[in-house]
Amino acid sequence: MKKICLCFLLISNLLSAQDLKNAPYKNSQLSVDERVENLISLMTIDEKIGQLTTPLGWKMYKKEGNRSGISELYKEEIKNRKIGGLWGLLRADPWTQKTLENGLHPKEAAKITNAIQKYAIENSRLGIPLLLEEEAMHGHMAIGTTVFPTAIGQASTWNPRLIMTMAEAIAEEIRAQGSNTGYGPIIDIAREPRWSRVEETFGEDSYLIAQMGKSIIKGFQGEKESDLEDGKHVAATLKHFAAYGVSEGGHNGAAVHVGQRDLFQNYMYPVKEAVDSGVLSVMTAYSSIDGIPSTAHKSLLTNTLRENWGFDGFVISDLASIEGLLGDHHVVGTSEDAAAVAMNAGVDVDLGGNGYDDALLDAVHSGKVSEERIDEAVKRILAVKFKLGLFDDPYVKEKEAEKIVRNSEHIELATEVARQSVTMLKNEDNILPLNKELKNIAVIGSNADMQYNQLGDYTAPQSEENIVTVLEGIQHKMPNANIEYVKGTAVRDTTQTDIPAAVAAAKRAEVAIVVLGGSSARDFKTEYLETGAATVSSKEDQILGDMESGEGYDRSTLNLMGRQLELLQAVIETGTPTVLVLIKGRPLLLNWPSENVPSILDAWYPGQEGGNAIADVLFGDFNPAGRLPVSVPKSLGQIPVYYNYWFPNRRDYVETDAKPLYPFGFGLSYSEFEYSDLKLKTSGKGKNTKIEISLKVSNISEVDGDEVVQLYIRDMVSSVLSPVKQLRGFERVTIASGETKTIQFELLPKELSLFNAEMKQLVEAGAFKLMIGSSSEDIRLETTFEITENIEITK
Repeated sequence: MKKICLCFLLISNLLSAQDLKNAPYKNSQLSVDERVENLISLMTIDEKIGQLTTPLGWKMYKKEGNRSGISELYKEEIKNRKIGGLWGLLRADPWTQKTLENGLHPKEAAKITNAIQKYAIENSRLGIPLLLEEEAMHGHMAIGTTVFPTAIGQASTWNPRLIMTMAEAIAEEIRAQGSNTGYGPIIDIAREPRWSRVEETFGEDSYLIAQMGKSIIKGFQGEKESDLEDGKHVAATLKHFAAYGVSEGGHNGAAVHVGQRDLFQNYMYPVKEAVDSGVLSVMTAYSSIDGIPSTAHKSLLTNTLRENWGFDGFVISDLASIEGLLGDHHVVGTSEDAAAVAMNAGVDVDLGGNGYDDALLDAVHSGKVSEERIDEAVKRILAVKFKLGLFDDPYVKEKEAEKIVRNSEHIELATEVARQSVTMLKNEDNILPLNKELKNIAVIGSNADMQYNQLGDYTAPQSEENIVTVLEGIQHKMPNANIEYVKGTAVRDTTQTDIPAAVAAAKRAEVAIVVLGGSSARDFKTEYLETGAATVSSKEDQILGDMESGEGYDRSTLNLMGRQLELLQAVIETGTPTVLVLIKGRPLLLNWPSENVPSILDAWYPGQEGGNAIADVLFGDFNPAGRLPVSVPKSLGQIPVYYNYWFPNRRDYVETDAKPLYPFGFGLSYSEFEYSDLKLKTSGKGKNTKIEISLKVSNISEVDGDEVVQLYIRDMVSSVLSPVKQLRGFERVTIASGETKTIQFELLPKELSLFNAEMKQLVEAGAFKLMIGSSSEDIRLETTFEITENIEITK
């Protein structure tokens, strides 16, 4: 930082090195609050603002051959800007230009993070360690790590316990390499399938999102605060605050138009649940809500998040979103005003390092931002560093990283998450599972053997041997079969197509497995915005890349791109029994496949073990029980088509009905289940009201399997509009053939509440309908219960 407040510098210079050595903030026996208060009392204004600066991390090291070390730029950042953290130090992808050759592998990563921390501590006056923040929603975005299914696939498991275990593994891999903060959970609601980032979400339902989000937080941060110091956990960063996923026209980061009641009833519900779970950091969004940019939304960031909900972590801007107040939203005229508006709204930390810095210092000097507000922000970031134990033990054991990262347990866990995420949409005449005695199998399609197409956005380059494609999974499963592979066509490009070869292979086969869909695979010819979002155009358009999803790739249609549908139609025309496997990041229009293809599996982006998991389902070694976390439309004109819309019931269109092609919660199994004996008991009064529900589920088939029991409610009469139905409980349960299990749920007042005309959250007295079934449309059991008094929700 070029500008230095001399008065504070002179005061700080009066403290001798010996005084600092024995300063109370270095005493691990003191409380976090005591240590924070002491440390901030010793800091200059430029040291404080430096703590709020988080530049791009991958520029802070250099690697030549097998030798790596910190860069001169990093040394300058510590000396001149006194930075408090780095984002994406270990990140590798086409945007960062970090590859398998010049990026950091786990052991190298641990060495660099140790060097980064050592230099910061030894070359700054107060020896404050850095927060090292990493992308981590479906695995640490670094070389050699375990790549799990993307969030939309995670949600398809309907298994929060499994997702918590996955988050624990991700956190362990991050911490073993020396970083300490993971970006996740993403709690955006996906009601707009044209939006490019649907794959990063847990779907369209706020309750399902909340349960998955809490699992990620617990997995990242641990069961209790002291777990943050055990070397296996990281601080979680929730994103994006708030209502990011429903921008106008599906344009990423565009304006959001939601009413206050819808905002709090739906979009803020999973945020509140995350705050109550102790999430340590919240990230703002690029979008605006009703004309107010998220990074400038004081009402939400300060009034709601801080004052009403008691959030005591720190708020960080999304990359360059402070600058975006000036350059994108045009709500301020200068960089100084952008910094002032963001800071005063409640944004504590600048991601990217170009939004605060001198502009914020100028705002302090001009009186636009008080130093008390700066202190408030700095205290929050310091508190997280103390909670993580960074002041007492900032280093990791370098040799341990390669033992922990992508170990055998984590690989098996990636396989299990992928298995449980696979959703069977159709299985006409029980074509699945396939017979293991098959001799001739055709594997066809754009995504059958494309490693990066099955990994999703925010994925680092990985060694080929670390990824199992669908073709490879089938080859592993059926080593004695004649497996003929023909790509047939690409996801988008139409010049590299050979449909006749695919048809010939299908004719020679006993079954054709056609793997189609989309891709979020970035390549090195793609151009990127300052924020890291990809641009749709590329430098070389003679052959189109596959990428049609992932940040920046919004769609105006939802058809299978290129000649994929033509390929599928040609294979079906052969008469060979055909299974369609979909690998993609968003719902696509599947009307023709739904009518004409005998069997359809949806695997979303299944991660590194996707090929093995899909093969397990195809050949009956795993009984699918994935359920859709989003509704699949029949037409672009139906959007939005989410299931929990407010009354009145939707009317049909001239061309089609209003129902989705596949509803929220839908998914088939090789087993058949029967529901019975629904019982309900209401007890307690007021805030202590409790509704206990039990039912029996029987597996009446000859195949062991999982059922996902889903509980929905409807407020029969409400003073404001309420949903036609809303999910308020679910349980994935394994039931053996012929076995009956009792499933129990509990409803508390919060889950029955709404925001009335005065925006008070309460349960209104009256009747509620209870619906239990296998999807939002497949309701098996129903009953009603009565709430006899209004119950206000105050927490």
